[in-house]
Amino acid sequence: MPSINRRTLLAGAAATGALAAATTKAQGETVPSPPDLSGQAILITGCSSGFGRLSAVHFAELGAKVFATMRNLPRAEAEELEKLAAEKNLDLHVIELDVLDDEMVLAAVAEAERINGGPMDVLVNNAGIGITGPVEVQDMEATKLAFDTNVFGYHRLVRAVLPGMRSRKSGHIFSISSQLGRVIIPYGGHYSATKFAVEAMGEQLAYELVPHNIEVTVIEPGGYPTKVWVNRNRYSGELKDRADGVHTSGYPQVVARMGQEDGSGRSADPMDVPRAMARVLAMPAGTRPVRVPVSGGSIPQAAINEVCARTQVDWLGGSPFLGPLVKAVHD
Repeated sequence: MPSINRRTLLAGAAATGALAAATTKAQGETVPSPPDLSGQAILITGCSSGFGRLSAVHFAELGAKVFATMRNLPRAEAEELEKLAAEKNLDLHVIELDVLDDEMVLAAVAEAERINGGPMDVLVNNAGIGITGPVEVQDMEATKLAFDTNVFGYHRLVRAVLPGMRSRKSGHIFSISSQLGRVIIPYGGHYSATKFAVEAMGEQLAYELVPHNIEVTVIEPGGYPTKVWVNRNRYSGELKDRADGVHTSGYPQVVARMGQEDGSGRSADPMDVPRAMARVLAMPAGTRPVRVPVSGGSIPQAAINEVCARTQVDWLGGSPFLGPLVKAVHD
């Protein structure tokens, strides 16, 4: 087996403990100076709003060549982003990409690689949706859409970029998960189920890509005031309108609130997320964490991250074939 890089897990690792504090503003930590991302080619999904758009601009301002993708072009959000890039002289390219479309994913990655003159250095799997309500109320239309976007969409992008990354033995993949990928709130639809899948897929990739010197970081944001609330209300409202009374009758108070969520009370800065990813990229290869909680408040998943890492090492660490992979990630 090729030589294995040493990696660290956020929970319990001194090298990345400072990163956790820096991404949790409630702890009062000073945000460090922005890193230099010059020379990095970064493809990001879901750049019409929220973390995706903020990350595209932030990374480009730090010197990266950014490929900001979104669906349904032409659209005002793409024009605004291109105008901003021109005004600031940013190396930012808007490409159409719908994470639900296999062919469009392959075409978008190929176009980004053509413009870049080579493979991507970084993939940020960010595009996602939420549809709230009791699990019983989630019909198959909502269920398939949630998993196709939040899980299969990530998988499509990973498969598209990995051949290029492996060809040159380097790369980094970010998967935007959630606190709700480790802890569960009742009546959240299948959101936690999809994000639990993102967590598992990201960690498995981290093990399997050790021999290729490609690292994976799962970002676990808390609640932030992004446009996700607007989209979530639309999807949840549509589900409520078509839901069958045989299922909704068991949860009248919950169903009444579907499509009426209000994220305006959240005051945390959504820039926490792109700043956290930029700091991870500034860390030396081989020391980047596999999970980074990012929150304006508590991080309840930290204990789960720690015990899961310990369990993986205790269970598989002694295996001559799998042990080195697991230990390399959970050093």
